[in-house]
Amino acid sequence: MSGLPGGAAAREGGGALLVVGDVVTDVVARHRGPLASGTDTVAVIRTLPGGAGANVACWAAHRGCADVRLLGRVGADAAAWHERELIASGVRPRLVVDPQAPTGTVICLVDTGAAAERTFLTDSGASLRLGPEDWSEALLDGVGRLHLSGYLLFSGTGRALVRTAVASARARGVPVSLDPASAGFLVELGVERFMALVEGVDVLLPSRDEACLLTGLPDGADAAAALSRRVPLVVAKQGADGALVARDGAVLASVPAAPATPRDTTGAGDAFTGAFLAALLTGADPGAAAAEGCRAGALAVERVGGRPPVGGGGTEPSESAGSAECPKSPEPSGPSEPSGCSGPSGCSGPPGPSVDDGQAAGDPARAG
Repeated sequence: MSGLPGGAAAREGGGALLVVGDVVTDVVARHRGPLASGTDTVAVIRTLPGGAGANVACWAAHRGCADVRLLGRVGADAAAWHERELIASGVRPRLVVDPQAPTGTVICLVDTGAAAERTFLTDSGASLRLGPEDWSEALLDGVGRLHLSGYLLFSGTGRALVRTAVASARARGVPVSLDPASAGFLVELGVERFMALVEGVDVLLPSRDEACLLTGLPDGADAAAALSRRVPLVVAKQGADGALVARDGAVLASVPAAPATPRDTTGAGDAFTGAFLAALLTGADPGAAAAEGCRAGALAVERVGGRPPVGGGGTEPSESAGSAECPKSPEPSGPSEPSGCSGPSGCSGPPGPSVDDGQAAGDPARAG
């Protein structure tokens, strides 16, 4: 396996971005106004690839990170489709196929008459079963930054994986970032439990609601400052108000949002995170990186779904009320042939994209 050791890549700047997190299927239903209880509500419905971790990886690649890798867990029902979609977005996926659970599914209800705000119905499926047995020290070879999806913290296996991955990254000098992911799930997990679990994380990327929940403070700036006394760098996403960068108990920068006309706010925070991390890997300071994140978030809210456009085009598939673009039938499960490297960085780092059978013996991605 070629490439700089993780710590060397981090010290020299650049290196790959490794994202560990959820890969799910999004069913996005766009409607206008309140749902009509007990009867029909007209909606435009599409089935799209999603997942906070996968979205972050795709946006990082879209915003110029040449080597983005993703470790996730999916069911056999949609493994091949998700792999194809990730590769098309410039991500090098390492997907473990769960032998029992289906791919996670999220129903996104988007009210187009209320600033495109969304409500999620979540069945995490196989993504919550990602665990330390899916980790390998070799995943950090050539990695400049490790990003963890906060959804990992909402299952026992995910929490164990976070502890393992953070310890590995710290031992190799690789900075770690984490996005809390869900204010609703944070309430169930508990604030102090969350803060104990993120010990060792270098960058925390909460939303305004998550930052306020984690600190008990009603003001977003006060909450970001307070969090930065416990995590070295806090970048708090403020939605239409941009982002705040805080360190050592003080807000260092307030970054304005980029102008946008929202269609669907699904994945806007993931877009911010992916672009922010891509900018950090090029040597940008946190304020400049946050500005990149705001620009990506503006692009995201003008699209349906949580992913960036594939390739150079910005057009989207046509929409029709009540229809859905469904994934193709999956190919037989089991390891696929590595398909090489994507992006201009060449073939440094781990093998090319592959889908791993969750029961395969001797698989290097499941060693360690």
